[in-house]
Amino acid sequence: MPVTATVKAVVFDIGNVLIEWQPERFYDAEVGEARRRAMFTALDLHGMNDDVDRGENFRDAVTAFATANIDYHAEIMMWHDNWADMASPSIPHSVRMLHALRDQGVPCFALSNFGVQTFEIAENKYPFLKDFDRRYISGHMGVIKPDVEIYRLLEDDCGVAPGHLFFTDDRIDNIRAAERRGWQTHLFDGPTAFAGRLIAEGLLTPEQAA
Repeated sequence: MPVTATVKAVVFDIGNVLIEWQPERFYDAEVGEARRRAMFTALDLHGMNDDVDRGENFRDAVTAFATANIDYHAEIMMWHDNWADMASPSIPHSVRMLHALRDQGVPCFALSNFGVQTFEIAENKYPFLKDFDRRYISGHMGVIKPDVEIYRLLEDDCGVAPGHLFFTDDRIDNIRAAERRGWQTHLFDGPTAFAGRLIAEGLLTPEQAA
Protein backbone atom coordinates (compact mmCIF):
# COMPACT_ATOMS: atom_id res chain seq x y z
CA MET A 1 0.00 0.00 0.00
CA PRO A 2 1.56 3.37 -0.95
CA VAL A 3 1.94 6.22 1.50
CA THR A 4 -1.08 8.54 1.38
CA ALA A 5 -0.83 12.05 -0.01
CA THR A 6 -1.20 13.52 3.44
CA VAL A 7 0.92 11.31 5.67
CA LYS A 8 4.46 10.76 4.45
CA ALA A 9 6.02 9.50 7.70
CA VAL A 10 4.78 8.16 11.02
CA VAL A 11 6.58 9.35 14.14
CA PHE A 12 6.43 7.16 17.26
CA ASP A 13 7.06 8.05 20.84
CA ILE A 14 8.49 4.99 22.60
CA GLY A 15 7.55 5.11 26.31
CA ASN A 16 3.94 3.98 26.82
CA VAL A 17 3.53 3.59 23.06
CA LEU A 18 5.92 0.73 22.26
CA ILE A 19 7.23 -0.01 25.77
CA GLU A 20 5.36 0.47 29.02
CA TRP A 21 6.98 3.08 31.28
CA GLN A 22 5.39 3.07 34.74
CA PRO A 23 8.01 3.71 37.46
CA GLU A 24 5.31 4.11 40.11
CA ARG A 25 4.03 0.61 39.38
CA PHE A 26 7.55 -0.78 39.69
CA TYR A 27 8.10 0.89 43.07
CA ASP A 28 4.70 -0.21 44.37
CA ALA A 29 5.79 -3.80 43.77
CA GLU A 30 9.28 -3.32 45.21
CA VAL A 31 8.79 -1.10 48.27
CA GLY A 32 5.01 -0.86 48.72
CA GLU A 33 2.57 1.82 47.70
CA ALA A 34 2.87 3.85 50.91
CA ARG A 35 6.65 4.15 50.69
CA ARG A 36 6.43 4.93 46.98
CA ARG A 37 3.84 7.65 47.51
CA ALA A 38 5.95 9.26 50.22
CA MET A 39 9.05 9.21 48.04
CA PHE A 40 7.38 10.57 44.91
CA THR A 41 5.71 13.30 46.97
CA ALA A 42 8.98 14.33 48.61
CA LEU A 43 11.25 14.04 45.57
CA ASP A 44 11.09 14.99 41.89
CA LEU A 45 12.23 11.68 40.47
CA HIS A 46 10.77 12.45 37.07
CA GLY A 47 12.74 15.70 37.05
CA MET A 48 15.89 13.70 37.76
CA ASN A 49 15.00 11.49 34.83
CA ASP A 50 14.45 14.53 32.61
CA ASP A 51 18.06 15.52 33.23
CA VAL A 52 19.15 12.08 32.05
CA ASP A 53 16.93 12.46 28.99
CA ARG A 54 18.66 15.77 28.23
CA GLY A 55 21.98 13.95 28.08
CA GLU A 56 23.36 13.75 31.61
CA ASN A 57 25.19 10.53 32.42
CA PHE A 58 22.65 8.06 33.79
CA ARG A 59 24.72 6.60 36.62
CA ASP A 60 26.12 9.96 37.67
CA ALA A 61 22.73 11.68 37.74
CA VAL A 62 21.01 8.96 39.76
CA THR A 63 23.93 8.52 42.15
CA ALA A 64 24.11 12.27 42.82
CA PHE A 65 20.36 12.42 43.43
CA ALA A 66 20.52 9.44 45.80
CA THR A 67 23.44 10.97 47.69
CA ALA A 68 21.50 14.21 48.11
CA ASN A 69 18.43 12.36 49.41
CA ILE A 70 19.90 9.83 51.79
CA ASP A 71 16.56 8.80 53.34
CA TYR A 72 15.62 7.23 50.03
CA HIS A 73 19.10 6.31 48.83
CA ALA A 74 18.39 2.62 48.25
CA GLU A 75 15.13 3.27 46.45
CA ILE A 76 16.60 5.96 44.20
CA MET A 77 19.46 3.69 43.18
CA MET A 78 16.86 1.19 41.95
CA TRP A 79 16.10 3.74 39.21
CA HIS A 80 19.54 2.95 37.85
CA ASP A 81 20.06 -0.65 38.90
CA ASN A 82 16.59 -1.90 37.93
CA TRP A 83 15.82 0.46 35.04
CA ALA A 84 15.17 -2.37 32.58
CA ASP A 85 12.48 -3.71 34.90
CA MET A 86 10.79 -0.29 35.01
CA ALA A 87 10.79 0.03 31.22
CA SER A 88 8.76 -3.12 30.76
CA PRO A 89 7.01 -4.89 29.10
CA SER A 90 6.76 -4.09 25.41
CA ILE A 91 3.35 -3.39 23.84
CA PRO A 92 3.21 -6.13 21.18
CA HIS A 93 0.30 -4.73 19.15
CA SER A 94 2.13 -1.42 18.72
CA VAL A 95 5.30 -3.24 17.69
CA ARG A 96 3.35 -5.20 15.09
CA MET A 97 1.97 -1.97 13.64
CA LEU A 98 5.45 -0.46 13.45
CA HIS A 99 6.58 -3.44 11.41
CA ALA A 100 3.41 -3.44 9.31
CA LEU A 101 3.93 0.21 8.40
CA ARG A 102 7.51 -0.41 7.37
CA ASP A 103 6.44 -3.47 5.35
CA GLN A 104 4.12 -1.13 3.42
CA GLY A 105 6.94 1.28 2.71
CA VAL A 106 5.81 3.93 5.18
CA PRO A 107 8.83 5.70 6.73
CA CYS A 108 8.78 5.37 10.52
CA PHE A 109 10.73 7.61 12.88
CA ALA A 110 11.21 7.47 16.65
CA LEU A 111 11.00 10.71 18.64
CA SER A 112 11.51 9.92 22.29
CA ASN A 113 12.78 11.31 25.56
CA PHE A 114 15.53 8.85 26.45
CA GLY A 115 18.97 9.07 28.00
CA VAL A 116 22.03 8.00 26.08
CA GLN A 117 22.74 5.08 28.40
CA THR A 118 19.11 4.14 29.02
CA PHE A 119 18.45 3.91 25.31
CA GLU A 120 21.38 1.51 24.99
CA ILE A 121 19.79 -0.65 27.69
CA ALA A 122 16.44 -0.52 25.92
CA GLU A 123 17.95 -1.43 22.53
CA ASN A 124 19.56 -4.52 24.02
CA LYS A 125 16.30 -5.61 25.62
CA TYR A 126 14.02 -4.65 22.71
CA PRO A 127 15.69 -5.22 19.31
CA PHE A 128 12.70 -3.70 17.51
CA LEU A 129 14.00 -0.28 18.57
CA LYS A 130 16.55 -0.68 15.78
CA ASP A 131 13.78 -1.03 13.20
CA PHE A 132 13.06 2.66 12.61
CA ASP A 133 14.10 4.50 9.47
CA ARG A 134 15.35 7.37 11.65
CA ARG A 135 15.63 7.81 15.41
CA TYR A 136 15.57 11.09 17.29
CA ILE A 137 16.58 10.42 20.88
CA SER A 138 16.64 13.36 23.28
CA GLY A 139 19.80 12.38 25.13
CA HIS A 140 21.79 12.58 21.91
CA MET A 141 20.07 15.81 20.88
CA GLY A 142 20.43 17.67 24.19
CA VAL A 143 16.77 18.70 24.27
CA ILE A 144 13.56 16.98 25.37
CA LYS A 145 9.92 17.08 24.35
CA PRO A 146 7.91 19.24 24.49
CA ASP A 147 10.62 21.84 23.75
CA VAL A 148 9.97 23.21 20.26
CA GLU A 149 13.60 22.71 19.30
CA ILE A 150 13.41 18.92 19.24
CA TYR A 151 10.54 19.02 16.75
CA ARG A 152 12.37 21.53 14.57
CA LEU A 153 15.50 19.39 14.57
CA LEU A 154 13.51 16.36 13.41
CA GLU A 155 11.91 18.38 10.60
CA ASP A 156 15.23 19.76 9.42
CA ASP A 157 16.88 16.34 9.42
CA CYS A 158 14.17 14.20 7.83
CA GLY A 159 13.12 16.65 5.14
CA VAL A 160 9.41 15.85 5.51
CA ALA A 161 7.17 18.91 5.73
CA PRO A 162 5.45 19.27 9.12
CA GLY A 163 1.96 18.79 7.68
CA HIS A 164 2.94 15.37 6.32
CA LEU A 165 4.23 14.04 9.67
CA PHE A 166 1.86 11.90 11.73
CA PHE A 167 2.93 11.70 15.39
CA THR A 168 1.66 9.54 18.22
CA ASP A 169 2.58 10.15 21.87
CA ASP A 170 0.89 9.40 25.19
CA ARG A 171 1.45 12.88 26.65
CA ILE A 172 -0.84 15.72 25.71
CA ASP A 173 1.86 18.38 26.16
CA ASN A 174 4.04 16.61 23.60
CA ILE A 175 1.08 16.30 21.23
CA ARG A 176 0.16 19.98 21.58
CA ALA A 177 3.73 21.03 20.83
CA ALA A 178 3.70 18.95 17.65
CA GLU A 179 0.35 20.41 16.62
CA ARG A 180 1.75 23.91 16.98
CA ARG A 181 4.36 22.90 14.39
CA GLY A 182 1.58 21.77 12.04
CA TRP A 183 2.04 18.02 12.55
CA GLN A 184 -0.86 15.59 12.38
CA THR A 185 -1.23 13.84 15.74
CA HIS A 186 -2.82 11.03 17.69
CA LEU A 187 -2.88 11.02 21.50
CA PHE A 188 -1.97 7.43 22.29
CA ASP A 189 -4.18 5.76 24.88
CA GLY A 190 -3.78 2.19 23.67
CA PRO A 191 -2.94 0.34 20.47
CA THR A 192 -6.54 -0.37 19.46
CA ALA A 193 -7.46 3.26 18.90
CA PHE A 194 -4.11 3.88 17.21
CA ALA A 195 -4.81 0.99 14.85
CA GLY A 196 -8.14 2.56 14.01
CA ARG A 197 -6.46 5.85 13.18
CA LEU A 198 -3.87 4.17 10.94
CA ILE A 199 -6.69 2.43 9.11
CA ALA A 200 -8.64 5.69 8.77
CA GLU A 201 -5.55 7.38 7.31
CA GLY A 202 -5.27 4.61 4.72
CA LEU A 203 -1.86 3.58 5.97
CA LEU A 204 -2.84 0.03 6.98
CA THR A 205 -5.73 -2.31 6.28
CA PRO A 206 -7.64 -3.79 9.25
CA GLU A 207 -5.74 -7.04 8.75
CA GLN A 208 -2.38 -5.29 8.72
CA ALA A 209 -3.26 -3.26 11.82
CA ALA A 210 -4.41 -6.27 13.85
